[in-house]
Amino acid sequence: RESGSLCLGRRHPPRLPPARVFNMLAAVLATATGLLPTPLHRYAAGARSSAPMASSSDYDVRLDEVAERSSRLIAAKEEAGLSFDELATKLGLTNTYTAQLFLGQAQLKANTAPKLKKALPSVSDDDVQAMMAHFPMRGFDERILQEPNVYRTYEAVTHYGEAIKRIINEECGDGIMSAIDFYCDVGTTTGKAGEKRVVITFNGKFLPFIEQQAADNTASSPRD
Repeated sequence: RESGSLCLGRRHPPRLPPARVFNMLAAVLATATGLLPTPLHRYAAGARSSAPMASSSDYDVRLDEVAERSSRLIAAKEEAGLSFDELATKLGLTNTYTAQLFLGQAQLKANTAPKLKKALPSVSDDDVQAMMAHFPMRGFDERILQEPNVYRTYEAVTHYGEAIKRIINEECGDGIMSAIDFYCDVGTTTGKAGEKRVVITFNGKFLPFIEQQAADNTASSPRD
C-alpha cells in the first residue's frame, strides 16, 4: 500500500514519516533533554529537499557548516546556563522553535536576532548573520529513530494517527493540520501520584482539501 493509506493489522514496521515529523521530533528531543541529535545535519537526506545545489559537495559543505554552527550555539547556550525554555522566553518564541533555530531547521528573523544576541552575547555576529541569511535545508537523519526518546514520540504519533485523523475530520472537516502555520510546545505537569509528566502540544492551522472547480483553475494544462 502507499504510505498515505491506512493498513489495519499490518505486521511489519510502518514506513518512515515525512521529514517534517522528524524535524519536530528532533526539536522535541533537544527541548526536553538539551541534547543535539547526532549527526542530524551531516547526514540529512538531501533528496527530500527541492533546493537547487551546484553539486553534492556544495550540499555537504553546507551541512557541515550548519552542524558546526549548531555546536557553537549549543556551547553558547550551555555557557550561559540557559534551558531552551528560558531562552525561548527571552526570544518570545516557543521552546521547540527555539531548538529548531539551534539545529539549523528554522530561519532566524531580523526582529529576533537582537534578542538572541542579548541572551547569548558569546554568539558571533557571523553566526547570527548566517542564521538570518541562509534558507534552512530542512532534513533529518533516519538513524534518529534509534534514540529511544524520539522513537517513543514517533510511535505515539503513528499509533494514535488514525484516531487523530478521524477526530480532526469530525471537528474540522476533510483536510489536514498544517506543519508550517504551526506551533509546537513542550511542557511538563504533575500527575496524581506526584510523578512528572511530559506534555507536547501541536497547534496547527486546519487546511481543508479543495474541490477542484475547473473554472477556478488559473493554470490548466495544455491540450494538443
